[in-house]
Amino acid sequence: MTIHELKYNYELNNPEGFFFSRKTMKFFGDRLSNFGVRKAVIKATTTKGIEDLEVYDLIRKRPVKHGLYGHCVYLRRDNFKVVFAHK
Repeated sequence: MTIHELKYNYELNNPEGFFFSRKTMKFFGDRLSNFGVRKAVIKATTTKGIEDLEVYDLIRKRPVKHGLYGHCVYLRRDNFKVVFAHK
């Protein structure tokens, strides 16, 4: 999956989402070309307890304002909702 496909699906399933909004990207001095996507499997807490989830890992390729670099967020592969990993 490309970053453009991920952005399209994220905005389709999360109309109030902010990860790719113009205002957020401008604040961090980011560009869509600076993002990458990886497939991953993580342990996450769900209503059924702790289980393995297949996700997309949204990453930044280069540092931006405020020193942000690397992993940004996990998005579920089935519905593109944000997932918080279990530690």
